[in-house]
Amino acid sequence: MRSLKIAVLCFALTSISFGQASIAAAGTADSAARLPVTRVILYKNGVGYFEHSGHVRGSQDVNVDFTTAQLNDVLKSLTVLDLGKGRITGVSYNSTAPLEHRLGSLRLPVGENPTTAQFLDALRGARVEIRSGSLAASGRLLSIEERELPGKSDAAAADGDEKSPRKVIRTQISIVSDSGEVRVFDLTPSTSVRVTEKDVNEEIGKYLGLIASTRDQDVRRMTISTAGDGERNLLVSYISEVPVWKSTYRIVIPNEGKPLLQGWAIVDNTVGEDWKNVELSLVAGAPQSFVQELSQPYYTRRPVVPLPENAMLTPQTHEATMEEQESGVVNGKLVAPRMTSGGVVGGVPGGVPGGVMGGVISVGASGIGSGRGGGMEKLGLGPRAASFAAPPPSPPRPDATAIAESLEEGTTVGQSQEVGDLFEYKLKDRVTIHKNQSALVPILQSRIDAEKVSVWNPSESSVLRALWVNNTSNLTLDGGSFNVLEGDAFAGEGLMDALKPGEKRLLSYAADLGVLVDSKEKADNQRVTKIVIAHGAMTQTTQERQESTYTIRNRDTVSRTVVIEHPARAGWKLTDDETPAESSASFHRFRIVVEPKKTTTLLVKEYRPIVNRYQLTNVTDSDIKYFLDQRMINPEVEKALRSIAAKKNDIAVIDAVITGRRAQVASISEDQQRVRENMKALKGSAEEKALVERYVRELNEQEDRMQSLRHEITEMQQKRDAAQSTLNEMVEALQMEVTL
Repeated sequence: MRSLKIAVLCFALTSISFGQASIAAAGTADSAARLPVTRVILYKNGVGYFEHSGHVRGSQDVNVDFTTAQLNDVLKSLTVLDLGKGRITGVSYNSTAPLEHRLGSLRLPVGENPTTAQFLDALRGARVEIRSGSLAASGRLLSIEERELPGKSDAAAADGDEKSPRKVIRTQISIVSDSGEVRVFDLTPSTSVRVTEKDVNEEIGKYLGLIASTRDQDVRRMTISTAGDGERNLLVSYISEVPVWKSTYRIVIPNEGKPLLQGWAIVDNTVGEDWKNVELSLVAGAPQSFVQELSQPYYTRRPVVPLPENAMLTPQTHEATMEEQESGVVNGKLVAPRMTSGGVVGGVPGGVPGGVMGGVISVGASGIGSGRGGGMEKLGLGPRAASFAAPPPSPPRPDATAIAESLEEGTTVGQSQEVGDLFEYKLKDRVTIHKNQSALVPILQSRIDAEKVSVWNPSESSVLRALWVNNTSNLTLDGGSFNVLEGDAFAGEGLMDALKPGEKRLLSYAADLGVLVDSKEKADNQRVTKIVIAHGAMTQTTQERQESTYTIRNRDTVSRTVVIEHPARAGWKLTDDETPAESSASFHRFRIVVEPKKTTTLLVKEYRPIVNRYQLTNVTDSDIKYFLDQRMINPEVEKALRSIAAKKNDIAVIDAVITGRRAQVASISEDQQRVRENMKALKGSAEEKALVERYVRELNEQEDRMQSLRHEITEMQQKRDAAQSTLNEMVEALQMEVTL
C-alpha cells in the first residue's frame, strides 16, 4: 500500500512544475567541493584520527561524507582550520532526527506518504496555474474534493442498459481567481498544476529533499562553509570509530645467519570515503576514548503554564554559554608498501607471492598469482606463447636463505618510533584503500637473534617446537600472529605478545614429536636449619625441601636444545647450585642439550623457608622437651634454655609463697571482722565481760600474726624482684646463633 501511494504521488508530481529557485538551490549544494582524506592514524582501541585537506577559493563550500556510526565521534572532535586569511562561517549536516520531526519543521503540512489529493490540499491558499486540455485558469487554490456524479456503471454500459443508474467518484480542484470567480476542474492525468509562489516552491523542494534522504540513511554529508578571498588551504580533522588493526608476522629461518622477521598490519577501511594516496600510521596503544550520542536530537516535555489575566511580560536576556572544545592531534604518519615490477602477493616482492602465505615461489622471476608485474609473460605463458610454445621447465625451488635475502632486498617497510607511552609504525610510502576494502601493509623487517629450541611445560600434553627470540631490532613488536618458514616449507604458526627492544620471548609454533619428557617430584619433611637467640627471643628457621626430576629422551637423529619450564611457586626458592637460564613470573626456564638417541635427567632442588619466633621468658620445660624430641635444638641451646627455665622456676616458687601469705592475711582479716561483729552484739548481756576479754585476746593474736605475715611478704617480694632482675639480665645477655 505504501509503495502504491508513493507511485501515485510521483506520478502526480511529474505534472507539477516548480519554480527555478529550488532548482538553483539544489545545484548550489551539488557544486560544493569534496575534501579528500590525506592522513589517517589508526589506534589499537578502535578509533582513528583522520585529516582532510584541500584548497578553497573565495566563499566556497566543501563536503565531507560520513556514515551514521561516525557522526557522534565527528561532532565530538571536529576541528576545521582555514590556513589562509579566510574564516569558517558554518558547518551543517543532514539531521538524524526522525522524519516525522523533520517534516514537522516545514510550513508544508504534508505527511510521509501523502496521496495526490492530500498533497494538493496542503497547498490551499497558494497561487497556482491549472491547465486541463484547452482550459486554463490561475488563482488561489481553494479546495480539493471528491464528489459523486450521476452516471451508468461500467457493467450496465457493457450490457447496453442505458437506464441502470451509476455513481462516478471524481476528484475536483477549486481555485478562486483574482476577480473572485470560483473555477472547478476535474483532476485527471491530463490536468497540470503549477505553483507560482517562490516561497511555496522552496518549501516543496525542502519536502522532497527530506523524502529523498530516507533512501540513503547511512550517509551523513557535512557541508563546511567558508568565507574569504583568493585560494586558501583548508584542514579538517576528527576522530572516528574504526576496526582495530591487526598485526601478523613472518619468520624466515635460513640455513646460516640470523632469522628474518617481517611484520605486516591488516587495515580495514569501513568509513564513508575512499583513502586515496593517504599518509597512514599505525599506533599500538589505547588512548582514552568514549562515545557520546551528540548526533541524536533529544526532546523533553515542558509544562504548559497558563498566563494570568492582564499579565505584562517583560523581555529578558540570559548569559551566553561559553564552551571550549579541545582537539588532540597525535603526530605521526602512516605509509604503505612501494610496489615494484616484481610480483607481489601479500606484499612479498621478487616473485615471492604471499611471502609465507602460500603460492608458487620463484627467485629472479616475476610473481605468479596475484602479484603485480608480468609474471605470466616472463615465464613464456603469454596469450600467444600459450598456444604455440611448450611450457618451460619449472624454476629451481629456493630455500629459506634465498627467500630471506629476496625479502630483505625488495620489501619496503615503515619506521617504528615511540610516541609517549605508545609506539607508532610510520609507513614510508602513501597507501590507497578504497571504501569497504582492506589491505595488508608492511610495518617492519629486520634480522633478529633467535635460537631454535624444544619447550616443555607441565600444562602442555606434548613438547613444543619454539624460537627463543631476542628482539635485537630496536623496534617494538606489536602482539599478533606469526608463522614460520623453515627450509623450503611451512613449519608452523602461533601467537605472540608485544615485545619491547632487548626483550626475550619464547615463540612456540609446532609440536616436537622427537622429544619426550617425564617429571617426578619428591618432598622432604621440614627440618630446622638455623637458630638465632637475641634480645630475649629465639628464632627458628625451618626449610621445607622438594626435588623435581625431569627425564628427557631425544628420539631424533640430531641434538636438541630443550627448555624445561619449572613452575615458580610463591615462597619457594631454588638452591644455590640451581641456576636457570631465565625466570618469568610463573616459570624458571632451564636449558639442557640432549644428544641424539640419548636420555638426560635434570634435577631441580627447591626449598621454602619457614620462620618461627619464641619469647625466651615464655619457654617452659615441656617446650624444651618438645624441641628435643623434634630435634629442633642442639645441646648448647638446650643448656641455655634450661638455665633460663630454672631461674623462671625459682621465681615461680617465690610467687607461690607470696600468694600463700597474702591468702592468710585475707583470711585473718575476715575472721577479725567476724569477731568485731560479735562484740557489738554482746552489749548489755551478762556474758559481755567474759566474752569481750576472750575476743580481745584473739584479736591481739591475729594482729601479731598479720604483722608477721606482712613482713614475710615484703621479704619475699624483695627476693622475687632480685630473681626477676637476674632473669632479665640472663635473657638479655644470651646471644647465640647455631646452624644445625
